[in-house]
Amino acid sequence: MRTLTQQQQTGKQVAESDPRWAAVQARDATADKLFVYAVKTTGVYCRPSSPTRLPRPENVEFFDTPAAAEAAGYRPSKRGADQTSVAAHHAELVAAACRSIESALELPSLEMLAADAGLSLFHFHRVFKAVTGLTPKAYANAHRARKVRDHLNHSNSVTEAIYDAGFNSNSRFYEASSQVLGMTPTDYRAGGANTDIRFAIGECSLGAILVAQSERGVCAILLGDDPNALAHDLQDQFPRAHLIGADHDFEQLVAQVVGFIEAPALGLDLPLDVRGTAFQQRVWQALRDIPAGSTTSYAEIAARIGSPKAVRAVAQACAANSLAVAIPCHRVIRSDGSASGYRWGVERKQALLEREQRK
Repeated sequence: MRTLTQQQQTGKQVAESDPRWAAVQARDATADKLFVYAVKTTGVYCRPSSPTRLPRPENVEFFDTPAAAEAAGYRPSKRGADQTSVAAHHAELVAAACRSIESALELPSLEMLAADAGLSLFHFHRVFKAVTGLTPKAYANAHRARKVRDHLNHSNSVTEAIYDAGFNSNSRFYEASSQVLGMTPTDYRAGGANTDIRFAIGECSLGAILVAQSERGVCAILLGDDPNALAHDLQDQFPRAHLIGADHDFEQLVAQVVGFIEAPALGLDLPLDVRGTAFQQRVWQALRDIPAGSTTSYAEIAARIGSPKAVRAVAQACAANSLAVAIPCHRVIRSDGSASGYRWGVERKQALLEREQRK
């Protein structure tokens, strides 16, 4: 018979007298949101309903939240059910941090965000990026970029728009304006005036294709039946930009995109000029993480970015994507497995998926 030390005996008595131990023994799923238990000998923590082998009570330690267990040095169990619970908890923490960033007059510090989440700086930064695809700073910049774009369209002056969007000085904003807007704020307000965008139109098996590139990278890949309609679409996106019909060298880029469409196994690695709201950028980053040949649902993307109720908004972000195949919104389908809508036609979506799924 195993002999317990005095310390172990005390730990056993404490655990067995705690009502949470009874919930662990019963694998009570209703207690999953109330606490987690950690095992001193393995260094992991689990939900009460975890199917893992029950530990000895003297080796158990209880925590109110996964964050508290992790702060004490424990790591989540590798059991799928436990990982799902941890992922859901992390998504809730990140969603709360996003709300704090979006509602704050000035960007909260990383220390403040981590403290509110109950995580260390390093762990919070890693969890935030894993959930959103962006660092907290990049997320804040994307959110402020959307506010700047909105205010530039309605404010009386560029300066007013800059301050209304949360930048506390003109110089600080102008340092970041190229990253935020892709151009100077004055040019943005003028519909992209003074901005050079090179483009070319080609043909592929899916119809006409237009590829456009700014100084920062490819800013549009459009598919359709009518080349003229694609050119008008580009003009609508950049109404006062200087659109330049590309030369032979640029047409090689179009050929690269066409080659990827015809043979997805070739891969596509292009510098992209991605412009969108903070939410759209989170969705688009999640789309770029979907491997070729795989599909996911709008609901799964919403859960992955920490906004499980935003399924409709995810679908709208997919519809707003102007970088076909480079940001693969065609890999998102309905929960029932049907192809659903696609900005460039369901038939093209199905053709792309079929090609990617070929071995």
